[in-house]
Formats: sequence, C-alpha cells, structure tokens
Amino acid sequence: MNTARLRRDRQEIILVDEQFYVLAASSRADDRTRVLKHGDTFGVFDRYGDVQPAGIGEQGLYHEGTRYLSRYELFLGTSRPLLLSSNVGEDNLVLTADLMNPDLANGDHSAAIPRGSVHVLRSRLIRDATCYEQLRLRNFGLQPVSFLLALRMAADYADMFEIRGIERTRRGRLSSPAVTDDALTLGYEGLDGVRRFTRVSCEPPPDRMSDEGMEFDVQLGAREERVLELQIQCTASEVWAARDEGFDRSLSRSVEEMRSHLSATCEVTTSNEQFNDWLYRSRSDLLLMLTEMNHGPYPYAGIPWFSTVFGRDGIVTALQTMWLDPNIARGVLSYLAATQGDRVVDVLDEEPGKIIHEVRRGEMAATGEVPYGRYYGSVDSTPLFIVLAGEYYRATGDREFCARLWPHVERALEWIDRFGDADGDGFVEYASHSPGGLRNQGWKDSGDCIFHADGTLAEGPIALCEEQGYVYAALDRAAEMCEALECRTRAESLSRRAEELRERFCRTFWDDTLGLYVLALDGEKRPCRVAASNAGQCLFTGIARPEHAQRIAERLMDRPMFSGWGLRTLADDQARYNPMSYHNGSVWPHDNSLIALGLARYGQTEAASRLLGAMLDVSLFVESHRLPELFCGFERRGGEGPILYPLACSPQSWAAGAVFLMLQACMGLRVRADRREVVFDQPTLPEFLQRVHMRNLPVGTQRIDVVLERGVGDVSVRLTRRAPGVRVVTVK
Repeated sequence: MNTARLRRDRQEIILVDEQFYVLAASSRADDRTRVLKHGDTFGVFDRYGDVQPAGIGEQGLYHEGTRYLSRYELFLGTSRPLLLSSNVGEDNLVLTADLMNPDLANGDHSAAIPRGSVHVLRSRLIRDATCYEQLRLRNFGLQPVSFLLALRMAADYADMFEIRGIERTRRGRLSSPAVTDDALTLGYEGLDGVRRFTRVSCEPPPDRMSDEGMEFDVQLGAREERVLELQIQCTASEVWAARDEGFDRSLSRSVEEMRSHLSATCEVTTSNEQFNDWLYRSRSDLLLMLTEMNHGPYPYAGIPWFSTVFGRDGIVTALQTMWLDPNIARGVLSYLAATQGDRVVDVLDEEPGKIIHEVRRGEMAATGEVPYGRYYGSVDSTPLFIVLAGEYYRATGDREFCARLWPHVERALEWIDRFGDADGDGFVEYASHSPGGLRNQGWKDSGDCIFHADGTLAEGPIALCEEQGYVYAALDRAAEMCEALECRTRAESLSRRAEELRERFCRTFWDDTLGLYVLALDGEKRPCRVAASNAGQCLFTGIARPEHAQRIAERLMDRPMFSGWGLRTLADDQARYNPMSYHNGSVWPHDNSLIALGLARYGQTEAASRLLGAMLDVSLFVESHRLPELFCGFERRGGEGPILYPLACSPQSWAAGAVFLMLQACMGLRVRADRREVVFDQPTLPEFLQRVHMRNLPVGTQRIDVVLERGVGDVSVRLTRRAPGVRVVTVK
C-alpha cells in the first residue's frame, strides 16, 4: 500500500493507493456541499466555499461535462479560516460563507492577531461560464493587522465519467500553467482535440502569482475593510471574453432574469409556512436547473452527475410543472423534436423516430470512450414525448405549435410500431444493441432492477408494465391532437388501438395473487411476478382497469411498499429488496408524484394526500427543504429523519417538480385551454393545508387567480381573478 500525507496546508487529507481520504477527526470530514449553476456551468463547493478532494470526490467547477477547477482553497497565513456559517440563498443565486481568522502571527511581527479579529465574507455566483467571487475582508480589531491571504488552485480536467469511476487507459495532456501579472491560466489538450482553459484573474491584482495560485499581503487598519474580486473563466478558446461587469453587475443581471421568469409563471402559496418553504425551494431549484437552449428552456436532470439533457427527465419535469409554466414543456418538446433519431446506429441505440436518452459534451463522449454523446437508450422517452405533446396542447390550446410538432409525433408513433414492438406481439420491449449502452432502458435502469420472483435477472427483450401504459397514453393523446388537426379518421384509429392495448395489457399483466400488474415480461414472455412501484405508474397513464386500481392502491399503501416516507421502488418482501440500493427498495420523489396523480385519477385522493404529507415530512428533515433524487427505503422511525442515499443528485429537476404534481393531484386540477376551462375534479386538501392560493394560473394566453379552502368534509373553489371566456368547473 502506497500511503502519502499531503503538504502541511492539507495535512487533514491523506493519499492511499492514489485515492484521497479525509481523516475522520478532520473538520473536512463533513462532506455537505453547496451548489451553484448557470447554463452549462456548475460548481460543487464545500461549506467554506473551497474545492478539495473530499467526500465522494465530486467537488469542483464544471463546464460542459469537464471539471475545470479541481482545487480552490483559501488560507489565512498557512491555516484554513474558521467557519462561522455558509449557505446558498433561497433563490439559488449566491453562495455566501462567513469565515474568521484563527490565531495568526501578525505580519509586522507585533502581537499576534487574536482569533475572530478578521471577518472574511466570501460571496460567489456563476454566470456565462464564469465563476465570480467577491472577498470582503474586515478588521474588527482596534489595532492594524497584516497577514498573508493565499488562494491555491489546480485543474485536472477530469471528464464527468472519470469522476463517476470509469478508468481511462489514456488521457490528454495538461498544459504548463501560464502566469502573468494579473492572471493564472491553466490548460489541457484532450484526446478529442479540444483545448480547454481555466483563467483566474483578480482585481486588484495579487502581490504574487505562481503556478499554484495567488498571494495577497493584506494590511488592514482598525475597523478597515478591503474588497477583492476574482473571476474564474472556463472556455475552449484561447481568446478570452471580456468580463468587465464584475460581481455586482452579474448578480443584478441574474436577479433580473429570475424575476422575469417568475413573473410569467403561476405563484402558489398556502396556509402552511413549512409547505411554502418547500414550494419556494422547489421552484428555485427548477429555475436553477433550467438551461436556455436554442429551442427554449430545458431542465437539466441533476447535479452533479446528470447536469445535462436527459429526454425522460426533461419530459417528466415538464409534465410536473405544466400547470405552472407550459413554456418549459414547449422548450423540451422543441429540443427533443430537433434531436429525434433518424437512422439506425447500434452503438448509440439510435433508431428512426426515437427520442433521445441523454446528451454529453465531455471528452470521453467525443472520443467514443462512452456512447453517451448523443445516446438513445431509453424505451420510454418516445411515448412520453407524445404524451407531453398532447398535454401541452391541452394546457395551451396552441394548435399552431401542435401542427408543427405533428410530423415528429408521427415519427415517434412509427418507432413504436416498427422498432418498439419488434416482435409484433402488441407490447413495446427494449434490448440494447450498444456494447457500452444500458442493459435496462426504463426509468429504473440499474443492471439488477428487472428480475423474477426468485431474484433471477430477466433476460430481454423486456416489456415493462409502465411502458405499456406510456404507449396507451401516447395513443390517446395523439388521437386528441388528430382531432384538433381535423384528422378524424386517424384519430379514431389511434383511439381504437389504445383501447385494444388496454384490454390486452390488463389481460396479460394482471396478477391476482400479487394484487398488481407484474413488473415486466421477459424475452420468453414469462411474467416477472415482482411487487414494484412500476405498477403504480399504470394508474398515472390510465391504462389500469378501475377494479384493478382499487387493489393496486391498497397494495401500494400497505407497509411492504409504503415506508412512512413514501413509496418504495420495491416492496420489502421481494427477493432483491435492499433499502440502500438505487432502484430496488429506495424512495424516489418523482415516482411518488406520478403515482399520486394516478391514485387521484382513480378516486384514491386520501392515498394521494398521504403521499404528499410524507414528502412534506421529508422536506422538513433535509437541508434547505430540498428533496434529493432519491433516499433510502428504510422504515420510518419515530423522532428520526429519512436516511439519505449518499450518491443522490441534489438538486434534481424531477425531485423538485414532485411537490407541484402531488399538489395538482390533491386539487384534482386539470387545465384545458383547448376547451377554455379549468377543472377541479373532486378537490381534496390534506389536514395540513387549509388554503391554497394560485396567482397567475396560465390558461392558454390568459391568466386567472384561484383560492381553494378546506371546509368540513368539503373543499371550496373561489375565483378571485377572472379571464374572459374561461370557465372554472368543480366536480364534486
């Protein structure tokens, strides 16, 4: 074993067999992180605002799938400052860290600087591929002080897939750092031929600059303050874009953009302040993850591992937030239509008409070391694309956009028939053709998550139960779009196919003993008789028979499936159940939200409210009320919070969207701008919500305000701002 201890200023970290570890007694052992993002650039920092090799090694400043800064640490003298507090504001724009000095030797050799004399306020934001940092140094002592402030930095230009654990036999070449009076430039030439650069500059310039960073000889009089401003630019060009606006102007522009976006979306407040905190955090996280593309806004999936386009994740997030902001769905649909598959490429799992799974822009994707540059290995993105198109038309009545999108919907329908149902049995199956692609291609895409009752892994091609539901809903929504486009013969054909699929599905997938639809059919058409949450999503799509829905609701809300914090992906009495696994017993907020909407669809509003309440409780225990991508499926224990999954993305778009879909489920809300009406179908509010106020609820191009109030055994719906020609209908 090769063990080495790092230099003095990092002696809390040791290197073992070329892996970094933090000593358990170290202050660095706390691996809670702070996240910022703008566009294709994001940062994962520790609570001090530093970047260091701690936790699971994910800290850094990233741009387009590559880590442009792998070390960034602040020292006072040779010591790390002491942490007072740190947080990212509610709007997710600025990371602030309040620090103070430890006992320091005074640079003028007079008496030592007592601990707590100097306050350091670090403020940081990311915008336009640049990380801006402002350092405010203030001496609260009564005597002048002088000390060294040092910033140490390095860039490894690791690809995200390297950080996730994929070993490479070859890497590109790091450039020698370029040092000038006012900037340090780090660089790397990748195997993809792209030269990547990190340029760090400061105003005023540092007193000394080296390959490892910057040093400042700080002198502060009694009660005096000094401000330093740094810019860290990430680029694939040696020509540096001018960044003259500085920290304050960049922040002002970010605030203006955020306010502009919020003014165009529905604002939701309730009588419960804790619920409001969850709502606000979720809305802020969605804004953080939204990335402006050429085709409109697109919600990137999650930080750190999935901060890029994912077809399925973008579609689900757009569905969750349709009633708040249909423009998200429009951006998602436009991008996915533009990247729709048009040829057969086995290594990419691409086929004509298929909707993309993910897009990566890093070095390993460009060189083909991983197949995910533009990868199509998702069986459900294509039918869900059609579902989203139909839901967008319902919510907006935008017939013109519907007409422009229709050729892409037709190509997606053709994919379902030609490639999705390759064996012609009436069900859509998947089987990867890419050597490096995903074995499983539903939303549960772990290699071990589709199996038989005895735990034996299922061999493909595999027909998932929820996939058939997605196809059913796709046929139904496509039929509605045909009606809108006055293609009635085609509409009747699609509606007929949907009902035929429903009958065939319920007959083939229902297991009376299990009380659920089976998880899947394997390549030999043998049912995987496994109690999994997948069956709950069949309620969301409407493919389930009403008599089956009652049984499914009972099974889902029973103890083996319901942990107390939410529905597990797998019941705890199943062969492969593991509450610490990614898909075999964990709890996913987005999964719970889709199932909650499905439960409400079949009249199980009490169960939907129970799921909403469970997720509210989770939001009270997690930091900043931010629901993570998933958490462990252990049984809820009194007086304790949920057990977190250590590698979960946070924030994650469809986890942030969960609260809005679950609230929609309870309210029975359906926006039908195509019919110029808003429907509240058997609205229910749980006990912890006495009132819900929606302002600026979009109905096509118009807006209304609505208040729901909980009474004795009833929920009233009151319109406080009307729109000409828009009806509000309450179904009791």
